Amino acid sequence: MPPPRVNKKPKNESTTNDNTGTLDDPLTFLDQDYQELKKSCITNQKRFVDDKFPPDSSSIDPKNKLKLDLDQIEWLRPSKIVSDPQIIVQGVSRFDYSQGSYLGNCWFLASVGALTFQKDIMDQVMPADQSFGKDYAGIFHFRFWQFGKWIDVVIDDKLPTINGKPVFVLSKTSNEFWPALLEKAYAKVCGSYADMHAGRVSEALLDFTGGVHVCLELEKPAIDLWNLMDRAAKTKALMACGSHQGEKSENVLPNGIVQGHAYTVTGVFKVTCQEKPVRLVRVLNPWGRGEWNGAWSDKSPLWNKVSEKELTKCRSLANDGEFWMSMEDFTKNFEDTDICCLRPDFLDSSSKCIWTTTCYNGIWESGTTAGGCINNKDSFWTNPQFRMRIEELDEECASGQCPENILVSLMQIHENRYRSLVSNYSIGFNVYLIPPEMKDERFSAKLFYRRHSVEDSGNFINTRHVMKFFKLEPGEYLIVPSTFHPNECAKFMLSIFTKTESHRRKNKPAMTYV
Repeated sequence: MPPPRVNKKPKNESTTNDNTGTLDDPLTFLDQDYQELKKSCITNQKRFVDDKFPPDSSSIDPKNKLKLDLDQIEWLRPSKIVSDPQIIVQGVSRFDYSQGSYLGNCWFLASVGALTFQKDIMDQVMPADQSFGKDYAGIFHFRFWQFGKWIDVVIDDKLPTINGKPVFVLSKTSNEFWPALLEKAYAKVCGSYADMHAGRVSEALLDFTGGVHVCLELEKPAIDLWNLMDRAAKTKALMACGSHQGEKSENVLPNGIVQGHAYTVTGVFKVTCQEKPVRLVRVLNPWGRGEWNGAWSDKSPLWNKVSEKELTKCRSLANDGEFWMSMEDFTKNFEDTDICCLRPDFLDSSSKCIWTTTCYNGIWESGTTAGGCINNKDSFWTNPQFRMRIEELDEECASGQCPENILVSLMQIHENRYRSLVSNYSIGFNVYLIPPEMKDERFSAKLFYRRHSVEDSGNFINTRHVMKFFKLEPGEYLIVPSTFHPNECAKFMLSIFTKTESHRRKNKPAMTYV
């Protein structure tokens, strides 16, 4: 096979620098323009009914996976449920809602809990110019980030109920409806409510922020995890974690932890206990109940050994699903933690360093650029190849709290609206050091035979998104994203975050080959 042509501005890969699909100018989801639809409803004195996500069983569970008696469902507007509906009552809080009984979307609601801490991000997702008061027309809109683009999602406010009570997410204040409307908008993006059943918390975190995502395994964290989480908490990050899977789905252990369950990380704090510092993590169960009952739990006697000031600031005896635990217990009882932030600055605490970002859209095409993983020696080299340079840092920047200087993120892009019908390929990437004598050459099959990757994403897994946070020595490198098997066709987005000294200008985009 002849080598593909070299192109610095390839036709099927481009940096995501255009102005469409931004927060200021989001794409209209399913071609529904919120302002136009609302204006039409007001002019015609009608309340909006969404024909793209109709109030019937097709929007709840088209394949009857949830085993709900759909004949019992009645779609009601909030004014038919309560006499004084409000979007928000006394501010947005993680304690405003609890997970419903019929839908396993703890991954989504754990992300919502994290979202409530960041007003700026919440205002991005849920625009403030809407209410049940003036100009109410039964229409609302929300914004989500999908595969590199922001979209504006329109919904009507008809909610599925049984005996006058909402079927899915439950508001603890009966006339507060932001949780139910947000859940409905996200269900529309997923295809139906049933399409939200089961998922990874990183999906919603990214869809709320369009930001930088790091997932860290807790069994043997390779970095100072508590300090990273502390920095993240101070820089408007959203954090969540997942417990280990059990033999039964959502089995509650004797210590109160639910197996195979997503939780929100709501804070990190350091207390002094008997003159020794103790690092604590605060965690929230999206059920709105069910808590850890070990050391540093609500009724733990360890709280009697801290100062009154720390006790007042941290301890709560409410059975609201939120609890504290030590960092050691956190890493033992949870499998991984997800951190998602608008910018990568939280990755390092040094003021001498900044993080620059380069993003590319690419494609794996059968017979040309879908070469499969490195096991496929004859075709691996045909995958898209991305060159990048790691600059040498001054001593202060290089010796900061974070020795890692690169984060690589790979996401496969799906075009099927229905989330449950999406089939993820197993994806990953390899990183190679480029010899100084190779200028603008493309790595061929022969060169890959002779070299081993200096870093990779780990085991290939069938998930929407993979990433790795690691350190590279100064030099020029090649990043090769791929599916596990050859000829698996998909679009993808590759994001590269690199650490540089703050006085340097932004890196030039990496050279790409197709």
